[in-house]
This record gives sequence, structure tokens and C-alpha cells, in this order.
Amino acid sequence: MADNAKSPRPVYRNIHVTDIVSYRLPPAGIVSILHRISGVVMFLLLPFIFWMFDTSVTSEISYDQFTSVFTAGCADGAVPGWFFKLIALGLIWAYLHHFTAGVRHLIMDATHSVSKEQGHNSAVATLVISIGLTAVLGAKLFGLF
Repeated sequence: MADNAKSPRPVYRNIHVTDIVSYRLPPAGIVSILHRISGVVMFLLLPFIFWMFDTSVTSEISYDQFTSVFTAGCADGAVPGWFFKLIALGLIWAYLHHFTAGVRHLIMDATHSVSKEQGHNSAVATLVISIGLTAVLGAKLFGLF
């Protein structure tokens, strides 16, 4: 009778907050989390987007004020210009990542390809494309070329 005893079933548990640092998330999981984060960043920076659009198209004077904020800062130098460029860079990353991850999801939905290998490859491609485009546009934003 003892020979027929079944091996114990594995016990699954939830990941505790302290285990998050040591947990190895696959690229598809990273893209999924970053897709949500980028959506929140775009939503939270919506007032900044409205301000940028309004000041850049209202008049020539407001456009000059807009460009001076990104070069010299505002409030008599209390907030430096690089800080506004950094916010704009975060917004650029959020848009590019959200867009590329959205295209990834559309392609996966349209082709019904949901294998582990294709998910991994498309997630890595999404990360490379979004980070690469952000680096190029960030270099242009900070005047490297």
C-alpha cells in the first residue's frame, strides 16, 4: 500500500512584496507592466501636453516663451530647462512604448499567434524599438545632433 502513495502535489503561493526584487519576470510580462505604466504616465502628463500645445501654437510670443522654458527654464531659473526636457523625454518614451506595445497586441490578436516563443520575441522587439526610438529622439531633444 505504501508503494502506491502519490507524490505530494506542488504548493503554489503568491509572490510576497519582498520577493518582487528577486523574481525574474519574462520580457512579455515586463512589456505588459510597462504598457500600463506608460498609459498612466501619458494620462498624468496630459496637462503638460495641453500646456505645450497651447503655448506653441497661440502666437509667436507664446512660442518664444515655450522655447525659452526648454532652454533657460522658468520662474527665474527656479526650475531649470533640462527638467522640462526630462519630462518631455518621459512623455516621448511613454508614447513610443505604449504605441509599439499596442501594435504588438494588435498583431498578436490579428494573427492569433500566442506561442511562448513568439510572445518572447515580440516583447523583446517592442522593448528594443521603443527604447531605441526614445534614445534617438532624446538625443535630438537634448541637442546632441
